Amino acid sequence: MADKDKTIEQIFGELDEILEKLESPDTPLEESFAQYEAGMKLVKACGEKIDKVEKKIIVLQGGNEGDVTD
Repeated sequence: MADKDKTIEQIFGELDEILEKLESPDTPLEESFAQYEAGMKLVKACGEKIDKVEKKIIVLQGGNEGDVTD
């Protein structure tokens, strides 16, 4: 399943697994780099999904992105 097809919850689950591997002292350096790269791709995919949800919420509220305040 491609990262873009995963739910945010699935992505968080995979990120948790990657963190466990990265925190393990038994993980070889090469595998750590591969896990880091995979994690960064998941973070990017998750960020894109969150952005889409945020934009949908703005549309549902009847505003545009410029109307959002902190």
